[in-house]
Amino acid sequence: MEGESPVGEELSGLLTSYPGAPETTVVHWKDGSATLTEVTEAVRDLAFDLGGVRRAPVACIVDRGIDAVVGMFATWIVGGVYVPVNSRLPEAELQRQLTDIGPAALIVGGARVRSADGRSIAPAAFPEDAALVMRTSGTTGAAKPVVLRHGAVLEGIDTVIARLRGSARDGAERDRPAMPNLVPTSLALWAGIWNTLFAFRLGAPVVLLDRFDALDYATAVKRFGIKSTVLAPAMMSMLLTDPRIEDLKPLRMVRSVTAPLVPDQARRFHQRFGVDVLNSYGQTELGGEVVGWSSADLRQFGEAKLGAVGRPHSGISVRILDEEHCEVPTGEVGEVYVHSPFATTLPPDRLVDGALRTGDLGRLDEDGFLWIEGRVSDMINRGGLKIVPQDVEAALRGHPRVADACVAGVPDERLGEVPVAWVIPEPASASGEPTEQELRSFLRDRLAPYQVPVAVRLLMEDFPRNEIGKVLRRELAAGYKPLPELEGDAR
Repeated sequence: MEGESPVGEELSGLLTSYPGAPETTVVHWKDGSATLTEVTEAVRDLAFDLGGVRRAPVACIVDRGIDAVVGMFATWIVGGVYVPVNSRLPEAELQRQLTDIGPAALIVGGARVRSADGRSIAPAAFPEDAALVMRTSGTTGAAKPVVLRHGAVLEGIDTVIARLRGSARDGAERDRPAMPNLVPTSLALWAGIWNTLFAFRLGAPVVLLDRFDALDYATAVKRFGIKSTVLAPAMMSMLLTDPRIEDLKPLRMVRSVTAPLVPDQARRFHQRFGVDVLNSYGQTELGGEVVGWSSADLRQFGEAKLGAVGRPHSGISVRILDEEHCEVPTGEVGEVYVHSPFATTLPPDRLVDGALRTGDLGRLDEDGFLWIEGRVSDMINRGGLKIVPQDVEAALRGHPRVADACVAGVPDERLGEVPVAWVIPEPASASGEPTEQELRSFLRDRLAPYQVPVAVRLLMEDFPRNEIGKVLRRELAAGYKPLPELEGDAR
């Protein structure tokens, strides 16, 4: 087609050079599937309708994953910049994002295009190799747009593939046909897009869930013989607590994505399902995953490093710096800075010697493993004493009747802010729900006095979370109402 981007160098090449035969089924979803021929024809039809959008934004309202696959490849074939917009956003927010984007074209339903209303961003606003615009997760503030580049995305995916293949036990394992890649997250999210592109780069079919449901996930694992996949920590919790799930056979390994995974959660998932859990770390601004485990790491270190997010991939540099931007000693906690060749154009105020200030607290151990200890913005300053919420949460999860916990700082007139805990009790516990007094007494035996929350709230439903399962601490804190007669002595 006239106007196509050069294949092999652009992300469009992941479809046009897919190694399967035309009749190969390349996309599965809950109610259907599509062959390579069917996807290619749908992409070319949509690309023809898109016309001249080179270096201009093309917005796609993402509902079904298959429509998003068609939309993004069609956009890339004609040289446009793909911008996914989540169909599940409130209408006002959805319209606000479309107004901000000012798309040259709008894709709805994968096969329908209508002219976009409003202004169109001039092509010069994007670099020549711009591929897509994603928004950050928005867990600590307003979501920010991030431009990702074709070559950087491909290089990042290839780096992860090389590490995984390099850790295979033998050549025969590397030469087997690629297993279907099960993607449990929406393709409105970077985690969903990245893992879909990862599958196409491998020449593997992709299985799209669109909306995560524990039973749908377990059913897909069995139907497609999935032995390795990705999961967000929140999804692991849903699988652990869903009474419909008896096992996850033949699943052998899960790579944790989108949010830090605490060690006790990984341990419980492994004990319940016999599945190894490999952590990983990345940010949209860094181009995706930059730190992770390999199978070789798992064989060498096993549970000794359970909870670490892994070691930096090839070409990635990780530094741990203090508030003065000086290196901290091995094993000590500081802020995580990452230099990544896959990164986007980064704001200068977040760079130190070319490394991105991630906003995460972490430490590097003597074997080069990175451990994430929390977010700088989550840290609670209680009258000058710093509290890392994750430390308190880990202690709470040690209680036999606590399924999950979240801790956040709330304003306090005397101390500035104080910690409050929200706890989800274990379902159907024979001993009943733990009381606030019991939990605070439990913590006093395990934490410094200033770390003990001034209040504990029991929740009968899940925490508020964003689309990728990260807990929205600020929403919990905003809804907190103190009970002076019960909590006035806790400060």
